[in-house]
Amino acid sequence: MNGAVVGLGETAKGSGGGGGGGEVTLETLRRKMSEFARERDWEQFHSPRNLLLALVGEVGELSEVFQWKGEVPKGLPGWGEREVEHLGEELADVLLYLIRLSDMCDVDLGKAALRKMELNARKYPIGQCRGSSKKHTHYSTTTTTTDNGASGDDNNRNAGAGADPDAGKEQC
Repeated sequence: MNGAVVGLGETAKGSGGGGGGGEVTLETLRRKMSEFARERDWEQFHSPRNLLLALVGEVGELSEVFQWKGEVPKGLPGWGEREVEHLGEELADVLLYLIRLSDMCDVDLGKAALRKMELNARKYPIGQCRGSSKKHTHYSTTTTTTDNGASGDDNNRNAGAGADPDAGKEQC
């Protein structure tokens, strides 16, 4: 997007970006992106496939910000103001394309993200996973949970065409 939404007028709370100063919601960004595309007659180009490919390109640009820097500690010590600003621009590009893609696919991104966090909390219980970077398949529990929310026992009963290939595997 490279600056495509400059001047939309809202910034995240406390960001000091010179915008409206209020807290920004995903819905606000979704509406602004939709309006932005409509005003430029760009909706014709915003198919899910095209938006996904644009998103991947922006993730590549975001990756370039960190390329050759080695491990970067939290807070970005030693980074200049312009580097941090550039990082913010690339992060914003990724976020805006993701929001636009979810809009074109009729996915409520906020609800989907909260649901995914709930599923992850079940896959990674604090008591077993705290301080560990191991994948959920490393941990053993009596009940497994898949991304569709079904228990491992349910998955085994429903085995067959389209069944989850990881069904029945031990998960955190």
